[in-house]
Amino acid sequence: MIAAPFDYVAAESATHALELLDSFGDDAKLLAGGHSLLPMMKLRLAAPSVLIDIGRLAELTGIRADGDELVIGAATTHATLAASDLVRADAPLLAHSAGLVGDPQIRHRGTIGGSLAHADPAADLPMALLALGGSVEVLGGDGTRNVAAEDLFAGFFETSLEPGELIAWVRVPRRPGRAWGYQKFVRRANDWAIVGAAAIEGRIALANMGPVPLRARAAEQALAGGASVAEAAELAAEGTEPGEDLHADRGYRRHLARVLARRALEHRT
Repeated sequence: MIAAPFDYVAAESATHALELLDSFGDDAKLLAGGHSLLPMMKLRLAAPSVLIDIGRLAELTGIRADGDELVIGAATTHATLAASDLVRADAPLLAHSAGLVGDPQIRHRGTIGGSLAHADPAADLPMALLALGGSVEVLGGDGTRNVAAEDLFAGFFETSLEPGELIAWVRVPRRPGRAWGYQKFVRRANDWAIVGAAAIEGRIALANMGPVPLRARAAEQALAGGASVAEAAELAAEGTEPGEDLHADRGYRRHLARVLARRALEHRT
């Protein structure tokens, strides 16, 4: 299908992008890589009248260390994350997950900020950020605020961002040398996860087990209480609300959550 007509404006800075958002209001959408937004526009699931391009803003790209955290510009591409020596050393789970997003074309255009703002519960980077205990720095008319990953995702394709706000940077704790595991069950290599699981330092995050990426808290608590990996993994689906589609029903997704959580915990790198 063809997207509905829209206007295009290239922001000259993050401040300019905020001014444009304020000017156009709910009729505007931010565009970075476009690999989440444009397909939805072609299907008429989204019909913004204005696209504000922030993909070429240098101030929203790049990766640097800041104390015990990595700071990543929201317009940094998946390919850059996957190839970054700094990310691979200090947050290898994030680098690994970025390398699994879509195909090479998507990874070279899609951005971490775009993936997080899109808030697809089956996507790789929201699950990875949740497992890592990361956060985002959000810019708005009232300044900057920090939003933890657990508070960012509000519902199916929904975030807690207020109108006129944008994700500017992503903050991820540096964990060099820490064991981590990442599992994703898909029909084909480039597909969204039917179910996914990521584990690091006693934290377990799940993809596609509800309207948002979720923590497997019952399994985490069991691990903290001395349970074996097998015992804890049996609790991974507790408290989840998986949907049903042509790929899997709820029971099968709960089974996958238990299996993948165990694999993520047992096969840590």
